[in-house]
Amino acid sequence: MSSSEPATTVRRRRVFYIPGYDPIHPRRYRELYRKESAAQAGISGYEVGLKPKTTKGPYGWHVASTQDGVAVAADVEVLVWSDIVRDSMSSTIPATYLQLARTAWTYIMSGALWRLMKLRKGPVIAALYPVGMLLLQLLLAVLLCWGVTRAVMLLDAYLPSLALQLVGLVLGLGAGIAVLRWFRARDGKFFAYYLMHDYAYSAQSRGANPPELDARIAAFTELVADALQSDADEVLVVGHSSGAHVGVSVLADLIRQERVPAEGPALGFLSLGQVVPMVSFLPDATRLRADLQYLSTREELAWVDVSAPGDGCAFALCDPVTVSGVAPEDKRWPLVFSAAFTQTLSPERWSELRWRFFRLHFQYLCAFDRPGDYDYFRITAGPMTLAERYRDRAPSKSRIDVAVSKYTSVAAA
Repeated sequence: MSSSEPATTVRRRRVFYIPGYDPIHPRRYRELYRKESAAQAGISGYEVGLKPKTTKGPYGWHVASTQDGVAVAADVEVLVWSDIVRDSMSSTIPATYLQLARTAWTYIMSGALWRLMKLRKGPVIAALYPVGMLLLQLLLAVLLCWGVTRAVMLLDAYLPSLALQLVGLVLGLGAGIAVLRWFRARDGKFFAYYLMHDYAYSAQSRGANPPELDARIAAFTELVADALQSDADEVLVVGHSSGAHVGVSVLADLIRQERVPAEGPALGFLSLGQVVPMVSFLPDATRLRADLQYLSTREELAWVDVSAPGDGCAFALCDPVTVSGVAPEDKRWPLVFSAAFTQTLSPERWSELRWRFFRLHFQYLCAFDRPGDYDYFRITAGPMTLAERYRDRAPSKSRIDVAVSKYTSVAAA
């Protein structure tokens, strides 16, 4: 290291990316990183290149980047829980409607829905969308069933009444079922089943982690702990969407187990487009609330939370610790600030993306044509640690940092 370089210069980094509730193979994230890093490098004037991963462990890729005159190598690995997601999405059509009833009951009767509405309307609307869309699909199926049955009954001059009723009922039911199956087969456009399964996954246990997720969190903790024993200069955990609250528990467990070496790599946590309140506001989310409270005080890491009001699928600028009602007096994390889509995307780009809600939810992982102080590829492949990069960054003034959750109990340590 030359004398002109700061002591915090990062030359080697390990990055662990935790996706949200996503059933897709992690190669999707590699291709997204490849495409968007090249675009951002062209805009911002640095170099980024991807190579296949050569080491063992989770699916990932190697990044070589030169930024600010410093060559940086980063190994990015995806902490996969897509198999758990796929298993939870395997419900039949009737089972999905039963999930709808149970999920709505949980959020309404617990009072969580009304509290969530005090934060941001966007994610609440996103949560209500699958309910409304699935009920609309069911209504169309019922109307078609009734219409076909009535149409057959008009043939009473040709067939006995009882036979007509039977034929009409069979054809009507068949038509209704066909409509429901048609919508289900095209859910890649409607996202009603996908979102319903997403919200139902946490609601089914009233916010408590399902056993399979707890087991996966433990496995993720081992991987991060091993990386902290390497010669990397920084270990960075990135949690996107639902992956943010998974990351909170991974890092809380890691620090409780005293597995962060004092002389080891810097440890950073970047939460992006988080939806933590959807879980932490539920009655039995005691583990998550305890992890939020614990992690918010720790000196072993730097935690930066980035969101944007333009992202209607996230609880933008809502401090996940404070709004969950568990902020201690010595709270120091997270630093909450906005990616400010309306400023960091040109008017033309913003106009193109503003109504593509799911695409905007992934904008944090993409290039900005008017980049500000948030740049995913500088954070993951640049020469500064997360702590150093945002050492003097003030939190956004418009953040929401008041206690809102009705339930604030925490699990015993």
